[in-house]
Amino acid sequence: MTDATTIAAELLKDHRESIDRLDAILVYTLAERFKRTQAVGRLKAEHDLPASDPTREARQIERLEWLSKEAELDPEFAKKFLTFIISEVIRHHEQLQK
Repeated sequence: MTDATTIAAELLKDHRESIDRLDAILVYTLAERFKRTQAVGRLKAEHDLPASDPTREARQIERLEWLSKEAELDPEFAKKFLTFIISEVIRHHEQLQK
């Protein structure tokens, strides 16, 4: 291998290691988030509150779009991601209410 190829291979390895660490952070962060939303779901079920809160969900999507722009992340991707998470949370809350 040439020096340039060796340097590129080392940079690629560093980038991939960083990506792996970030993936772990994402997984643990999502796990913590779902623990919190499960607690919310149990509270809602105990007090006969609706599983979803469309007003809050809209605010959260708007907030995430703003944050994604600040972070230079595609706002459409961020919106799709949060919409998916919200749908999972609502599904969990509906299960807790049964």
